[in-house]
Amino acid sequence: MTFSNPQDTGLSALDLDLLRQSIRLSEQAREEGRHPFAAIVADAQGRVVASAGNNSMPPQGDPTQHAELVAAARAARLLTPEQLASCTLYTSAEPCCMCAGAVYWTGIGRVVYALSEHALLGLTGAHPENPTFALPCREVFARGQRVVQVHGPVLEDEAAQAHRGFWA
Repeated sequence: MTFSNPQDTGLSALDLDLLRQSIRLSEQAREEGRHPFAAIVADAQGRVVASAGNNSMPPQGDPTQHAELVAAARAARLLTPEQLASCTLYTSAEPCCMCAGAVYWTGIGRVVYALSEHALLGLTGAHPENPTFALPCREVFARGQRVVQVHGPVLEDEAAQAHRGFWA
């Protein structure tokens, strides 16, 4: 489901602005020759605490350095658990199960993502550098002992632009 109107998403204009910032960072990552993913962690007032692009591209990359995991880890080094609980991770694509685990373990309370894992698979196909899981982040969070709010997919068409032609 793709939303283009803020009233349709249940998200604020600030949420959509921060999500679009993550999409722009994913485009920048692509321009730098990296996988086109990015994430931002913002506090309850919308101030950016941490951001990251993917650093997982072979041959020198670390396949565990997904944008969401890196941004969550950076935020966890800067904030208390109480502060992290009121933070939101904005990401250009739905967190994979590894990244959802990082969000859960760092204590971030909310996720807003653009491109769904399902839509991403349609863009990447069976590309060996992005073997997707058919495991939505909501399912990962549902198995935990604390609630992580999830909003998405939102702005999928905008987020997909950075991936078009990249995985060919």
